[in-house]
Amino acid sequence: MKKLLIVMGIILLALASFKSSGSLNNKFIKVENGHFIRDGKPYYYIGTNYWYGAILGSKGKVGNRQRLIEELDLMKANGIDNLRVLAGAEGPDGEPRRVSPALQLSPGVYNKELLDGLDFLLAEMAKRKMVAILFLNNAWEWSGGFSQYLAWNGKGPIPYPETAGHTWSEFMTFSGTFHNCSECKEQFKKHIKYMLGRTNQITGIPYSEDPTIMTWELANEPRAFSNANKVPFLNWVNETSAYIKSLDANHLVTTGTEGSWGCENDIDLFEKIHSSKNVDYLTMHIWPLNWSWLKPQDMAGTMDKAIANAGKYMDEHLQVARKLNKPLVFEEFGLPRDGFVFAPGSPVTSRDRYFDFSFKRVLESANKMDMLAGANFWSFSGTGKPNPERVNHMWQAGDDYLGDPPQEAQGLNSVFIDDPTMVIVKKYNEQIIKVEQK
Repeated sequence: MKKLLIVMGIILLALASFKSSGSLNNKFIKVENGHFIRDGKPYYYIGTNYWYGAILGSKGKVGNRQRLIEELDLMKANGIDNLRVLAGAEGPDGEPRRVSPALQLSPGVYNKELLDGLDFLLAEMAKRKMVAILFLNNAWEWSGGFSQYLAWNGKGPIPYPETAGHTWSEFMTFSGTFHNCSECKEQFKKHIKYMLGRTNQITGIPYSEDPTIMTWELANEPRAFSNANKVPFLNWVNETSAYIKSLDANHLVTTGTEGSWGCENDIDLFEKIHSSKNVDYLTMHIWPLNWSWLKPQDMAGTMDKAIANAGKYMDEHLQVARKLNKPLVFEEFGLPRDGFVFAPGSPVTSRDRYFDFSFKRVLESANKMDMLAGANFWSFSGTGKPNPERVNHMWQAGDDYLGDPPQEAQGLNSVFIDDPTMVIVKKYNEQIIKVEQK
């Protein structure tokens, strides 16, 4: 009898351990059979881009924890629980068109205040059951990214577009050489290892074990930037995603790409970079104005064409998602205010049409259990305000941080808390929650 009781005790302990382990594993958002699973249920969402969240969370002179806490509460009240956040701005500070302050001031040297800010952001998000998509690099100049890694490794000065006579074409050619720079890629891997190896100093939870982090994203809008770079670009995606998974098996990994537009208009390349077992889901961005689908001085008259093109683009990428049996996230899209003005309180009729169309697609997908799993609009500027004294509308140190990065007019694509856009966000989030509860 005694032996029987001992055996039964061992079995019960084993079952308890298994249950505990399973419970811990269930804290993380996973992909199962082509869908995000959260708390054992399919997860669809309307979230936002909040790239400057860690800056607000810092304790230094640029931080504003009171604003951050207020805005997290406001987002949560509107159903937003998914934030796409920058976790890899490179220095030095003071460069043109760049985020300041930077997180990584020079190779391996970090701004401890901003690391603390990211800790604080994640700790506050956890209190509200929000999750973060953290992007670790950037193909564009506004946070350093590819071009800064190239500069650090002696590949030449950065040809900042629209400065000193440099063109966007010149910058893109330069940025694309990142994929052929072995020193740059190794340096970036050290940044990945550093970030994934960090422990949150507020919660005591290692980043690799923190369910508040949903995804490690390779970069913001990574591109090959030329047909010649397609294979190096594909190799970099495969190698980097595998490296992240080798360090952290708990979290999802994705690319951050715009879709075929960011793959030299090659939908096959888009499929290839997402077909790796180490890439858990697909991403796409759609920018009707930047892609000349929309005329800035006649947005109302060209919106039908822009929305039709956006629908076709979504459908094309959904086909790939279904083929690969992986979720697809519409993680970046935005539109200026009516009349191409930037002041808060001015009309947003065209933008709201575009957002309504986009959110409706996610809701329809949730109802059908299809692959379009989420949308992160660009971008939430909350209670921030553009500085009216800026004649050219560009950001300067001391101004409020907005969703518009420093290389763009402040207020260009910002969604402020008082915009009617937020009513649409809340409406669709409430409908999506009802679908998930069925």
